[in-house]
Amino acid sequence: MTIVPSGKGPVGGFPGGAAIGRTVDRVLSVQRPVVLAHIRSIRRSKPDASPAEIIKTLERRYLAAVTTGGALVGATAAIPAVGTVASIALSSAETAGFLEASALFAQSVTEVHGIAVTDPERARTLVMTMILGSAGSDLVEQLASEVVGGGPARSAFWGELITKNLPKSALGGVARRLRSFFLKKFAANEGAGIIGRAIPFGVGAVIGGVGNHFLGRRVVTSSRTAFGPAPAQFPIILNAAPPQKPRKAALPQ
Repeated sequence: MTIVPSGKGPVGGFPGGAAIGRTVDRVLSVQRPVVLAHIRSIRRSKPDASPAEIIKTLERRYLAAVTTGGALVGATAAIPAVGTVASIALSSAETAGFLEASALFAQSVTEVHGIAVTDPERARTLVMTMILGSAGSDLVEQLASEVVGGGPARSAFWGELITKNLPKSALGGVARRLRSFFLKKFAANEGAGIIGRAIPFGVGAVIGGVGNHFLGRRVVTSSRTAFGPAPAQFPIILNAAPPQKPRKAALPQ
């Protein structure tokens, strides 16, 4: 993912705006089988955990992953053999990693709440809104009210609005306007972060780790307001064990 400041370009002052958009669309559409496998693996390691406890685990793992990723990339600037230029290149890849981790986390929380997100457009809109924080959720509710005249936009939780209550006919317009807003904000913020992580002498590691942790905390906070308290029980699909290979019939003695 190339987000390097140049003072030119159509998205937030950065070149390759179209390429940024394509990359964002790709990494924010995590396939549902991957999400289900992720949750089931956690449940196998914590068989007695409640939905609220599983969500807490998802939050901890997500924050640890994005914080460590930012710090490791920032630390490369202090290595003479790597240097600042290579650190910027690595930081671009780490940006895509942050987006993918955010998508996996957001959709995992959604599944624990019993909402299956099979539409890539709904999934991307959900994740972008979480990354933007309160500015994103406020914008979604405002746009939804404009499009549908105050109907589904009155949902108690904005996450439900995006994932199931907003009609497909209205989703497209909301998603396009939110995507434009997201690309401008994210390109500007992440571009500054890349330069910060490229500062040598170990300072970049601190900036990268702290910056990613701050963004990650915002995503976690957004996820808590998106759907409200955790449900009392898991949806049936999260209880289902993965299919097993049939056993070979025993040979007669």
